[in-house]
Amino acid sequence: MSQTGRQLTLRHGDHTAVVVELGAALRSYSFGGREVLQGFGPDDPVTGGRGQILVPWPNRVGAGRYRWRGEDLQLPLTEPEHGNAIHGLLRWTPWRVVESDTGRAVLETGLWPQPGYPFHLRVRGRYVVDDTGLEVALTTWNEGEETAPYGVGQHPYFTVGTGTVDDASLTVPARTWLRTDENGLPVAEEPVTGTPYDFREPRVIGAARLDTPFGSLVRDARGRAVVRLAHPSGEHGVDVWLGEGTEYLQLYTGDTLPEPERRRALAVEPMSCPPNAFADGVSVVALEPGGHHTMRWGVTPWRG
Repeated sequence: MSQTGRQLTLRHGDHTAVVVELGAALRSYSFGGREVLQGFGPDDPVTGGRGQILVPWPNRVGAGRYRWRGEDLQLPLTEPEHGNAIHGLLRWTPWRVVESDTGRAVLETGLWPQPGYPFHLRVRGRYVVDDTGLEVALTTWNEGEETAPYGVGQHPYFTVGTGTVDDASLTVPARTWLRTDENGLPVAEEPVTGTPYDFREPRVIGAARLDTPFGSLVRDARGRAVVRLAHPSGEHGVDVWLGEGTEYLQLYTGDTLPEPERRRALAVEPMSCPPNAFADGVSVVALEPGGHHTMRWGVTPWRG
């Protein structure tokens, strides 16, 4: 048995994806034999959050402290170097395979009441590959009797085969960026206009160091905001679309990762809420008993 559990391979035409039992993470994805996701091997440790599902909050909660419905709560500090609780509580949990066939995998797990998060959730991850690419739907139900604070995200890294991200071209349909402090926590949301964070028109990433949240996403007629990462030749690339339930986006160029992973791929992280949302209250979902929330995102690789 692999260190990441069952390996669920999804295939459709030129598209191949692998989802694993550990954390229901997206391990790999290729199109026409070319890797568009920088993931991990079946027996490799999962580093940098690669492909992991982030529930019941994405990104960081400063000092792990928040107040909900009059109660002060303390989460475990899973990013001790910055004093934060990071990326939720289900990354290292084995998920149950509900369905698996050639082009589809569905996994599910429960999040039980525990210190810092005394709520009961059921979470389902659905992966489908088809002619257009990969679609991911993350749905959570509140199985408890109390209204729960909730957020969700995912942490895939993308590559267009340039060796490092420096030479790749990036387009980001976001009108605002969140200025953060030394611990990665937002201090202000500001317009991207006139800043190094304005990628509304395609431009080379170059030396830009991104570990940056973006908001005010501009959507197309289908309700999707599309982040494009392109090879400098313009001959191929990948579109990451953010659909229902995605209100924010985090981009990370991997500058704090160890070699040989540093700046080798771009993390494009769909999020339902920004960093520190549990503490700040920004876009936190109040998940009522019996209620549910869905976030959808996906990948469309392309050839010019």
